[in-house]
Amino acid sequence: MTQEEDTKPQFYTCDCFTTDNIFLKDYKLHVRFVSEQQFTLGYQALLRRLGCVTEQHFEAVLHTISEEVDRRRRISVTSAERAAAIKDVYQPLYPHVYHLQESFLSPKFKQIVEYCRSSGASEEGLLDWLEEEAAPRVYHFPVFEKNFCEELMEELEHFEQSSAPKGRPNTMNHYGILLNELGFDEGFFTPLREQYLRPLTSLLYPDCGGGCLDSHKAFVVKYDMHEDVDLSYHYDNAEVTLNVSLGKDFTGGNLYFGDMRQVPLSETECSEVEHKVSEGLLHRGQHMHGALPISSGQRWNLIIWMRASQERNKLCPMCNARPTLMEGEGFADGFTKQTEVPLNVSCVLT
Repeated sequence: MTQEEDTKPQFYTCDCFTTDNIFLKDYKLHVRFVSEQQFTLGYQALLRRLGCVTEQHFEAVLHTISEEVDRRRRISVTSAERAAAIKDVYQPLYPHVYHLQESFLSPKFKQIVEYCRSSGASEEGLLDWLEEEAAPRVYHFPVFEKNFCEELMEELEHFEQSSAPKGRPNTMNHYGILLNELGFDEGFFTPLREQYLRPLTSLLYPDCGGGCLDSHKAFVVKYDMHEDVDLSYHYDNAEVTLNVSLGKDFTGGNLYFGDMRQVPLSETECSEVEHKVSEGLLHRGQHMHGALPISSGQRWNLIIWMRASQERNKLCPMCNARPTLMEGEGFADGFTKQTEVPLNVSCVLT
């Protein structure tokens, strides 16, 4: 083992992963499940008001939750098995797209990053380069060249049509691809986060770990008239999120943003945001948002949840408590056992 490998942090998952934020699609409701008694007492009356009125309905909900809890408990093992099988049986259509190249990036994005790396860079100066959406601190800018988006889409469709095993991105997105399992992390998303995105997030989001993003989860979600057509109101398991529209031809499907998750929905006014192909929307992970239904076609989005262990080690963003850690594979959910920041280290980009 090299010294560099020896100093790499071990990432963990908070044990709330198996119990909290289970999404019931039929009722557009996130729930917590510790036991059947706790769940019945906490949610049965609410579910009745949402249309879960018969014993059979409630049993179906319990079955859905049981399957999801079991999936989450086994996810590290099954994900590693899928990644190994994909590596063994899948032949990429475009092997070069798995390794980040500057030619993939839009000229304006490279100029923005160059400014952020300069010695005199400031948030005020960066904002001159960006367009802020109607929602506060949500920014959009071109990320990739369109021809790269097309090649990446072709690669992902090629993978979708293969016999290789596939996992779903999360509880809410049933159609998509986990890009770490496909082999994109080391050569693509880690350098994208470290070399290109962290210079921006350091200036834009220093208050939520933007300067010390040290892990991520990258996946693609697909919306289709015969599959998922929209995405309910939610927040992300991330400190900062980048959402890039990859294509294809579609109508509708705009994103909408409310307020931060601590603000009740009754006190929130949502803003609709258009999302253009090859452009990214950058926002805080705890900023509530969703996707309106597409009305035709097919839409693919690249999502990168970026995480700062120095922030989430203090408070898990999903259960709002100090995290209780479980072993995880790879970047897991971005927690480490380093809970105290050394006196001579600040959460900034250096």
